[in-house]
Amino acid sequence: MAAPIAASAQDSAADDGAEEDGAEEMTKGEKRLARMLEGRVAGEPVNCIRVIPNQRMVTIDKTAYVYGRGRTIYVQRTANPDDINNNDILVSRRFMASELCRQDVMTTADRILGFFTGAVFFEDFIPYTRVDDAGDEATEDDSAA
Repeated sequence: MAAPIAASAQDSAADDGAEEDGAEEMTKGEKRLARMLEGRVAGEPVNCIRVIPNQRMVTIDKTAYVYGRGRTIYVQRTANPDDINNNDILVSRRFMASELCRQDVMTTADRILGFFTGAVFFEDFIPYTRVDDAGDEATEDDSAA
């Protein structure tokens, strides 16, 4: 009887190690966000961002909403990123609003049928700005001379 117990203890220890390794692996959404953030540096969190009509917003399942394009993009992870679903759309109850802010509550609706699917609670927006490599190289060349 002692042998099966020892074997099951080893199995559970191996399972614990596998769980720890799995926790360190990035999810599909985290990998997609990492690709979007390549070559960018995080800035200080901001409470609000300006919303421009037709501004690009990317929904990354169970990870974040990404706003903007070009040099600076803003990442909104929300209070419950696991609830972010690419099949939902964000619905704002503030008409003519020119910005999105921390602690705004947006509702979500099914993209096709339009029924209510939940609520999203915004937190700080994290700006990620593209790093200018050309400026760094010029500085290195000046210091070498």
